[in-house]
Amino acid sequence: MSGLVKSDGVTPLVAASRSPRPTARYLRDTSSGVIASRVAPVTSHRDDVRRSWSRAAGLAMDLIQNSGRLKGATDQVLADTVGVGLTLSPDPDLTGLGYDDKEKADWIRIVKRRWTAYWKKARECDMRGKLTGPQMVDIGLRWHIAYGEVTGVFDFFADDRRRKYNLTTGTKLLLYPPTRLVQDTSELEGLFQGVRHDENGRAVAYRFQTSASGLKAKRDYPAFDTDGRPVVMHIFDPMDSEDVRGISQLAPAFRKHIQAEMLDDATLQMAILQTVFAITLTSEQPSQDAYEALEVLKESEGGTGYAQEYLDFLGAQLDRAAESRISVGADPQVSHLGPGEKLGLETANVPGRDFLPFSNSLARDMARTIGCTYGGLTMDYTDATYASVRMEGSSIWPVVLRRRERIAAPMCQLVYANWLDEEVGEGRIPFKGGYRAFRANRDRVSAANWQGPAKPTADDHKAARASTERLKNGTSSIGIETGDLGVDPDALFEERQREHQRYVDAGMESPYAVRQAQPIIETEPAP
Repeated sequence: MSGLVKSDGVTPLVAASRSPRPTARYLRDTSSGVIASRVAPVTSHRDDVRRSWSRAAGLAMDLIQNSGRLKGATDQVLADTVGVGLTLSPDPDLTGLGYDDKEKADWIRIVKRRWTAYWKKARECDMRGKLTGPQMVDIGLRWHIAYGEVTGVFDFFADDRRRKYNLTTGTKLLLYPPTRLVQDTSELEGLFQGVRHDENGRAVAYRFQTSASGLKAKRDYPAFDTDGRPVVMHIFDPMDSEDVRGISQLAPAFRKHIQAEMLDDATLQMAILQTVFAITLTSEQPSQDAYEALEVLKESEGGTGYAQEYLDFLGAQLDRAAESRISVGADPQVSHLGPGEKLGLETANVPGRDFLPFSNSLARDMARTIGCTYGGLTMDYTDATYASVRMEGSSIWPVVLRRRERIAAPMCQLVYANWLDEEVGEGRIPFKGGYRAFRANRDRVSAANWQGPAKPTADDHKAARASTERLKNGTSSIGIETGDLGVDPDALFEERQREHQRYVDAGMESPYAVRQAQPIIETEPAP
C-alpha cells in the first residue's frame, strides 16, 4: 500500500483525528432534523400583529359565528368574568379632604345609587341610546376574544342635545368596533396601526374609519382632552412591551380548531356513506364473466343446447325475483328474495376507537386558548370527579380574575371616572371644596373596585365550611370572603343592619341577633 511518509522515508504520515466540534446546549437537534426543518426567524411581535391582524380577525369571527361550541364558550367566558354585570365598590382616598368615616360612607352611598341609575339605563350611558353598561361590557369581552382589543370613543352631550333626548347626563360612550381602527402605518408620523405616538412612545391620537351620510372618511381622535380625561377607550392585553394593538385570542388555536372541524366532517361523511345500518344483498346469480363464458360454450360442439337450458333456468329465477321487492325507507319492506339470495345488516365502522381521544385533545387545546374549562367548552363531564372538577375550577379561576381586572374592569372604570367628573362638576354629587378640589384629586377620588360573580365551587357546603374556618382562625375577612362570592361587603352590612332593625322594631327575634353559646351539660353515665 503506497502513501505519504515522513522525512525519514520510513514512518507513514497519518492524518490527525478531527477534534469534536462544540455542540450548543440549546436547539440540539435529533438525527431526523426536526428542529432544523422548522424555520422561525426573530421578528418584532408588533410587526407580526400588524401583518396578521385582519386575517386573524376575519377567521375568528367566522369560526365563532359558525360554531355552536365556540359561541357557547364565548358566552361561558362572559358569564365567568362578569356574570350579569360588575358591581361598583368605590374606594376613594379622601385623606386630607375633610371627610370623616361617616361622611365618607354617606358619600359612597350616594355615588353607588346614582351610578346604578346611570349605568343600567341605555339612554344615559350609550351615545346611540341602545346599550346598557353591562351590555357594552359583554360586547367588549366578545371583541377581546375575536379581535384581541376593545375600542370606543367618549362624547359629551351639551344642554341642547340633552333637551332633545330628555337626558340628565352628558357623558356618553360610543363603542367603535376594532375593525374601524385603521391599519395605517407611517414611521415618519409616529403612526403605527392607526395609533399615533409622541417622541416618548405615548399614544396621543387614534385614527378611525368613520361613515357619515354614506361617505367614508378617516378621523383622528385625541387620546385625552385638554383636562386629561380619556377620549378614546383602547384596551388590550399586550404580549410584548412594544405592542400597539392586540390580536385575536383564538389565533394560536385556529389550526387545531379547523382540524377538529375537518375531523368531524370526515367522520360524519363516512358514517353517512356507510349509513347507520349498511344493507348488503348476497346473491348466487352469475356475474358478467359467467355470461361471457356461456357465450363461449355455445360455440363449442354440443354446448349450444346446454347453454340455452341454463339460460332458460336463470330467466325463470329472475322472473320470480322480479315479483319481489326490497324497500328501505320510512316504510321498509322485504316481500320475497330470489333463490340463493341473502339479506344482511351491518353496522357502520365509524367513528373508530381513536376518534374521541383525538377529538378531546383538540377541544382541550381550544379551551386552554380561550381561557375556559374543558367541561365549559364541551359540556362533557363523563370522567369528571369531585377532585378533578375542583382542580379544574381552581386552575381557571386566576385566569378569570385576570381577564376581569385587565379587560372588563378597565372598561367600567374609564366610564365611571368620566361620569363622576361630570356629576361632581355639575353639582349632582356634593363634594367638599367643590369641583376644584375634586379636579385636583380626580384619580384618587375616582378609585374603585369592580366585583364580579362568585367563584364556582364543586361542593357549596364544603366551600362554606372552609370560609367559616378562615374567618374563625383570622386568616381572612368579611371583605375577602364576600369578594369571592361577588357581593359588596358594604352593601351586605347595610342590608343586614336594615333587616335586623326591622325585626327589632316589630318585636320579633332577629335572625342576625348574636346568640350565646349553649353550655355543655355533662351527665353521669347510667349505671
